[in-house]
Amino acid sequence: MSRPDEEIITEIKELIESHVKPGVAGHGGNIEFLSYNNGHLLIELQGACSGCAGSQMTLKLGVENMIKHFVPEVQSVDAEHGFSNVDPFYSPGMMQPWNTVDFDEIVDDFDN
Repeated sequence: MSRPDEEIITEIKELIESHVKPGVAGHGGNIEFLSYNNGHLLIELQGACSGCAGSQMTLKLGVENMIKHFVPEVQSVDAEHGFSNVDPFYSPGMMQPWNTVDFDEIVDDFDN
């Protein structure tokens, strides 16, 4: 049985707010939900994420993998770049490899 898009969108937005935004905010970035249609999610990269050389890696290895893990209806995640005059920077310790993310911890946080 498939879930209504409204329920999927709500779950996506909660996941972005609780787990994606805090990670990219640490180096001057922001990510906003734009649309979800038939398994395809579109987000906007803002701030330091817009135009950052590492944004594709963050998008595909981080954001897309996490969202697809928790919201199985999502088949792909693409992004548009918003305008930014912010220079991206990486704080020491901010770039944790995504394969070391403890998804069980995120599930516990997300369920509460």
